[in-house]
This record gives sequence, C-alpha cells and structure tokens, in this order.
Amino acid sequence: MTGLIAAIDTLELDHAQTLVRALTPHCAMVKLGLEFFLRHGAAGYESAAQGAEVFLDLKLHDIPNTVAGGVRAVLPLKPKLLTIHAQGGAAMVEAAVKAAAGQTKIIAVTVLTSLSTAALAETGVSGGPAQQVLRLARLALGAGADGVVCSPHEISLLRDAFGEKPLLVVPGIRPAGAALGDQSRVMTPQQAAAAGASYIVVGRPITESPDPAAAAAAIAALL
Repeated sequence: MTGLIAAIDTLELDHAQTLVRALTPHCAMVKLGLEFFLRHGAAGYESAAQGAEVFLDLKLHDIPNTVAGGVRAVLPLKPKLLTIHAQGGAAMVEAAVKAAAGQTKIIAVTVLTSLSTAALAETGVSGGPAQQVLRLARLALGAGADGVVCSPHEISLLRDAFGEKPLLVVPGIRPAGAALGDQSRVMTPQQAAAAGASYIVVGRPITESPDPAAAAAAIAALL
C-alpha cells in the first residue's frame, strides 16, 4: 500500500497550520522542509505539526559527526522520517542511523528529481540518473538507512535490486494534466504506486489547489 505525503512548502506558519489541519485526514504524513524549518525552528515545527505524522525533509549533508549531531538535535520533535544526503558517504549515513537510535527512520536522498541527465553530467556524474541512484541507494542501504528518496523512474529498478524492505519515498509526482514545475522525472500517482513506491510526495498540485483537502483526497483515492 502506497501512502500519500503532502508537502507543506510554505514559509508562513499560519498557512502551514491551516494546510496541516485540512490535509492530515487524507494523508499518511505531511512534509515540512528546509525553508520552513530555517524560518520557524523547532517551535514552529511543533506548532505546525499539531500531532500529525511528519516527514522532516532537511537533507542533512556534512561530516559524520555534524550530521549525527543534527539528527540528535531533532529527535525530540519525533519526526517519522528524516532525510540525509546519500552523497555524504557510508560513514555519514552510519553516523546518522546510529544517532537516530530507531527513534526516526533515516531516508537517504539519492538524485534530486530536478536533475536531468545533462544537469547531472554538469556535476561530474556520468551514466545518467538511474545508474547514480542505484549506486547511492546501495551505499546508503548498506550503511543502514531505512530507505531512500528516488524519482518515480527508479522505483522499479530499486525494487528489483533490493526487494520490498526499503522504504522508497518518491517526489516528482504529478496528477495527469498537472504542470511539471521544476521536476524533470515524473509519474502520475497511479503509476508510482503500481511500480512499488512506499510513499509519494505531492506538493503544489495539492497546496495550490482551490480546495487542498479535496485535491489530497482525490490523489489518495488513486493509491
């Protein structure tokens, strides 16, 4: 069963609170990200979350000791999922997992869904996104991560390689007819669920809808 995560991508605390109240009945989790956390901190997080299950998407990436400290710093907030960057290396992933101590699931970001083959090549990575996602997923899962963030296009590849155990958290989801925005590797909710996503992450098609609750309910009904 695939769960829906609604991305609450706003800087405004009042708006975040309103969205969380409206969307929580229709979603497995809400996502609070870096921009919101930098502006409002732990107090804002708790005020916005209102007891909902939260995917805290901070994408931590630093030396192992610093990332471990960052994980420990947010544990009192009790996020269900917390992201780090797989590119930080196995030692960094291991440090994050150890610091989490089973209190939150560590999810390693592989290749951002905004990166195309050409954009990835500009960073010095050849072979395309799929090859890099597989490489980084193998590193992160081998170091103890509970799952990875990948684009919809890599779901089947990762399921074939690692089976059903890892959590696959999948942004880059756009309902049929929705604008792509800054995403370059996308699928519909139905396609991602059929491929084996554990969770799909949907932002603007929900939060910019005239009726965000109805939009979330409609997407959840497709899963």
